Amino acid sequence: MKAVLKFIIILLPWFLSSLIPVDKIYYNSLNLPFFTPPQIAYGIIWSILYIGISISIYQIINTYTIKDIPKSYKYTLLLNFIANQSFQPLFFTLKNPFLGFVSCILTFITSLFLYKETRDLKEKSSKYLIPYILFSLFASLLSLSIYLLNIN
Repeated sequence: MKAVLKFIIILLPWFLSSLIPVDKIYYNSLNLPFFTPPQIAYGIIWSILYIGISISIYQIINTYTIKDIPKSYKYTLLLNFIANQSFQPLFFTLKNPFLGFVSCILTFITSLFLYKETRDLKEKSSKYLIPYILFSLFASLLSLSIYLLNIN
């Protein structure tokens, strides 16, 4: 039971940005590229990715004491979390596709660093981050396309 609670505590913060409402009217008013997934797919995909990220973090925390985890891992994880969570407010609240793209690129770049930091600590745990890296790359390309298609 303690393990489940610890995992849930790790998982829940990743869903913070989902508390910010998605402005569907704004989103539907945008010119979207042909490869845009259906809106329902985002919640499913990100939920799966957040579970994978949380498994990776959980394994690191169970392998090392908090003080033995390198600062570089902690900083990289924090930067990645901030970049990841910034998309919803930047894109939907500010209605700014460019800043949404910046958020996506930063999420992708920091996911690469997070993968490296995780691999250095526990290679098995880093494998859970591969889908996150791939989808972050896709999201960056999608976000760039949306920005370019909607330049006034």
